[in-house]
Amino acid sequence: MASKKLLAVGVVLAMAFTAGCSSNKNADSGNTSGSGTGGSSTSGSYDPNAMGGNGSGSDAYAQNGRTVYFGFDQYTLGGDSQSILDNNIAKLRNGSQQIRVEGHADERGTREYNLALGERRANAVVQYLVANGIAKSRIETISYGKERPADPGHDESAWAKNRRAELSY
Repeated sequence: MASKKLLAVGVVLAMAFTAGCSSNKNADSGNTSGSGTGGSSTSGSYDPNAMGGNGSGSDAYAQNGRTVYFGFDQYTLGGDSQSILDNNIAKLRNGSQQIRVEGHADERGTREYNLALGERRANAVVQYLVANGIAKSRIETISYGKERPADPGHDESAWAKNRRAELSY
């Protein structure tokens, strides 16, 4: 009888611990509905000076215009992002080189959610490229989620740099 009670207490504690570990209210994943488009989008190009950054351009892709940035828990492309992509499309339209789109998220949120968010960001870029004349067969996507931050910091300035999709070709 005592062993059954002990087992029951252990199961309850394990369930409570698991439930506590699975939630992260401070995540780059606040929208759990799956749509990712709730509310207004703040996606667009990142301005390091607007967020108090030093403007040094620590992300090599940002310096050559191959990175688009997204708002918190967003994967829709804003006007600035579309302009960046339009510049790339002009270079890619007549070529045949393969294009890789990498999706990234900031450190907040679970690994699984951020991988999915990175994938949605990469797919948003792919959809835009394809809609503007780039053959889908030339494009591959990968999501790194939060695994490859552009800025290893733990504040809004760093997180803004990490919510991105990068093109390489």
